[in-house]
Amino acid sequence: MSEKAVIAMSGGVDSSVAALLSLQSGASCVGVTLKLFENADVGESREKSCCSLADAEDARRVAYAVGMPHYIFDFSEDFRRDVMDRFVREYREGRTPNPCIDCNRFIKFGRLTRRAADMGFDCVVTGHYARISHDAGSGRRLLLRAADPSKDQSYVLYAMTQEQLARTRFPLGNLRKREVREIAAENAFINARKRDSQDICFVRDGKYADFIEAYTGEGCLPGDFTDGGGRVLGRHRGLIRYTVGQRKGLGLALPAPLYVREKRAVSNTVVLCPERDLYSRVLEARDINLIAAERIDRPLRVAAKLRYAQEARAATVWQTGEDALRVEFDEPQRAVACGQAVVLYDGDTVIGGGTIA
Repeated sequence: MSEKAVIAMSGGVDSSVAALLSLQSGASCVGVTLKLFENADVGESREKSCCSLADAEDARRVAYAVGMPHYIFDFSEDFRRDVMDRFVREYREGRTPNPCIDCNRFIKFGRLTRRAADMGFDCVVTGHYARISHDAGSGRRLLLRAADPSKDQSYVLYAMTQEQLARTRFPLGNLRKREVREIAAENAFINARKRDSQDICFVRDGKYADFIEAYTGEGCLPGDFTDGGGRVLGRHRGLIRYTVGQRKGLGLALPAPLYVREKRAVSNTVVLCPERDLYSRVLEARDINLIAAERIDRPLRVAAKLRYAQEARAATVWQTGEDALRVEFDEPQRAVACGQAVVLYDGDTVIGGGTIA
């Protein structure tokens, strides 16, 4: 009996080729595009966002071209609550969240997986570049890096549970991006040469502060720039306008370059420091998810990533509580930001990760 699959189709080339490959494998498929917000609500143009009407139409046309039904699921309330509201709250509290991780965690592999199961489907298929395998020894599902290191998306998938991994398929995991575009072109897909989405889908042109002010209807309060000792160096234009490690755009006349080290929401201050003070070797993480094991029982050598586009760095990890990790790097790391994710690897295998606290 063929597997019944829901294909999450964004309108891009990756999910379109994932749909084709699923059909060719013998699966019985339907395409689904998720409505996450109204573009006008976030000041977005029709063409820009991965969730635009134009993209939904591209997904529909590809689905029909390969002989597959296509539907739109309205998850806008879930997306607002679990992604956009969280993003705004975290930024206003001085942290640096990653909404793509939250979208995967709560929407694509949370809400959509449950909806697919309720409808009698066996799995959800996406165009992510990652791989899933099964470890016969432990019985656990494993998340692996993609074969194409330049496109690997395992970092933003670390929060997937064992149940979600069992009910997910990544057909592109062993392909290079070049091969994916070639498959799309050979099948005359209208989006074969469509550019990849780079920005957070609901933030226009990467202007986080403008989005947050428009979303909340509230301006951000100015406050003090200080040094590590609390000495006032000038006035800032609101916490949400700055990121850890930032030097340009501070609007200060300083005798030597200073960088954002910390944002303190309680006192509404932005702490500046010389570049040498941006580096740290140790971090604590909370809200953890482990994939390769139930828990980490002893100090474990890993490669750890602090950002999506960063190379993994050698480190040692300890599990210090049911929902806590301590990571110590061999070499100091620059501009570690609270709210971002630390993801741990053993070779190509994702051990797990958590939110930097």
